[in-house]
Amino acid sequence: MHVRIPAVALTAATLLAGCAQPAARPPRVPDGTRADVAILETTDLHANVRSYDYYRLQDDPTLGFERVATLIRQARAQFPNTLLFDDGDTIQGTALADYQALAQPVGCDQELAIYRAMDALGYDGGTIGNHEFNYGLPFLAQVTGTPMDVPGVAPRRCAGPRFPLVLSNVFGAKDGRPLYAPWRVIAKTFTAYAPDGSAIAVPLKVGIVGFAPPPIMDWDRRNLAGKVTVKGVVEAAARYVPELRAQGVDLVVAISHGGLNPAPYVADMENANWHLAGVPGIDAILLGHSHDVFPNPDPHSRFAHMPGVDDARGFVRGVPAVMGGFFGRDLGVIRLALLRRGGRWVVDEAATHSEVRPVCPQKNACVAPDPEIAPLVAAAHAATVAYVQTPIGRSDFRMSTYFADVGDVSALAAVAASARAYVEDWIARDHADLKGIPVLAAASAFKAGFGGPGDYTDVAAGDLSIRSAADLYLYPNTLAAVKLDGAGVKAWLEKSAERFNRIDPARPEAQALIDPRVPSYNFDVLFGELDYAIDVTRPAGQRIVDLRWRGKPLDPAQPFLVVTNNYRASGGGRFPGLDGANLVLSAPDTNRDVLIGWIRAHGTLHRADVPARPWRFARVHTAGPVTFVSAAGKADAARAAGLDGVRLLHDNGDGSATYAIDLSR
Repeated sequence: MHVRIPAVALTAATLLAGCAQPAARPPRVPDGTRADVAILETTDLHANVRSYDYYRLQDDPTLGFERVATLIRQARAQFPNTLLFDDGDTIQGTALADYQALAQPVGCDQELAIYRAMDALGYDGGTIGNHEFNYGLPFLAQVTGTPMDVPGVAPRRCAGPRFPLVLSNVFGAKDGRPLYAPWRVIAKTFTAYAPDGSAIAVPLKVGIVGFAPPPIMDWDRRNLAGKVTVKGVVEAAARYVPELRAQGVDLVVAISHGGLNPAPYVADMENANWHLAGVPGIDAILLGHSHDVFPNPDPHSRFAHMPGVDDARGFVRGVPAVMGGFFGRDLGVIRLALLRRGGRWVVDEAATHSEVRPVCPQKNACVAPDPEIAPLVAAAHAATVAYVQTPIGRSDFRMSTYFADVGDVSALAAVAASARAYVEDWIARDHADLKGIPVLAAASAFKAGFGGPGDYTDVAAGDLSIRSAADLYLYPNTLAAVKLDGAGVKAWLEKSAERFNRIDPARPEAQALIDPRVPSYNFDVLFGELDYAIDVTRPAGQRIVDLRWRGKPLDPAQPFLVVTNNYRASGGGRFPGLDGANLVLSAPDTNRDVLIGWIRAHGTLHRADVPARPWRFARVHTAGPVTFVSAAGKADAARAAGLDGVRLLHDNGDGSATYAIDLSR
């Protein structure tokens, strides 16, 4: 049975935190009393308020907060005692978010559409994820209604969500104070059952702490450097959980925007919640960031054999936990069974379990949207739909990512060409000292099926609009360039090639080409008169062969400028040699705006306007098929890209299909 630690003395730091103080002694609750509390979690909503795809301009019933809202109301009808929390990555991720942050920024008196929708459900609290920082601290302070004493942020209080946001591990660099309240106490009155079976009303004080992934200092260096500092998740919890316990709380819920990684702990660990579960005094953990679900019914999930993890009942090192999906596809639920013992509440682990409830429990059987949500955001939704249809040019060829993993660069080439042109113009205009240094450009597929068979970029030939550019470049990154030598370029490509599993040519059975642990956005393709092969029969780190620049073997000492985005240039993805130290350009323009301007300047894009595929697989004969999964019915896109070695094996019946690639061609 999981028992909380005793309360500790109130500290001066607690008083400075501006949080709740100890209340009067609650009425006596007899030992043996039981109460079930359902902790409901949303995470990684990414501003998917409506069940709508702004890139395809059509409804998408498989996602959206308006459908999760239906699950929340159903859970509240099922459980008399509920708490509702959000785990972050809430305000960024759709065209609606970009419209309200960049195209037509909301005013100080306006509430963000996603927060307005969430307020209709009455959240009890939430935390801040890494993507909350993407639009900068002034915007974040404004839309969360949180004044911040950091450079560049106006000292004002604006309209924010009507629920408390906590963040325990991010601090202002100027004064060392937490950017948000590090913890809060929520007072509830719940129904419990006395030993004689009678229903009684009991007061419950629930404390919440919140954590963002420490690598935000790398991922959003441009927005955060010199303005904030970050502590490790475990260090911050060790500081603030005792303070929270000193308030006489009955439960502590950690709302931590991160996943699970049992590797040895380091302070800048991205997914540190396996270690957070070992901090005394935490009764439940809400997970996120990984765009996964926990517990996960898939016997092959990453959690199935993780030490100290019960992937069936949802426990991490004895602490109940849940990760409720992403994009509004699921609701996380922890059914926390409480037992009164020795004058305090303890968690009855045997009667406690977690689950993830999808909005689509079966194919083509999704819950209806909550009718209250759409009217609340109707104006912002309509304005976004109009905005994304703003024309910017035309294209005479299709750009998609269905086969980006096997060589189709149609959706990457325009992004790379626009970025490369921007930097070359910048050099010619302002930086004679960099003239003569070749410019390369890195691009990767942001949408390559991770979110399901509809999660691919697909821009048809014909008219192009802002939504086309947003489909090609999903994130609000800003353009950046780094200086490397030829050895650094090769190291970059080797890191990218980790996207592939190692293939054994002698194995007669099918082998999966793609390593699902490596996201598609970490498979960078480098353009700019480069030519190289990837030998997937070799171990990681030794796969780039026949690497040439301008037709000759690449000189390891040759200097290059590589244009990328602020995330990669500052260390995102942990690519070798990329930590912000060799940055030569940190542009004020987003990669997407650079792409839009480049398309407008061309008017009509032709294939000759974009670079050809710079890479290929090293030829090898395999005894069995080498397979990968993409969307069903897209073989024509492979043929259009010249991928003659790709063939359909079978339709998987869920919108996806399994293909094979002949590596000998």
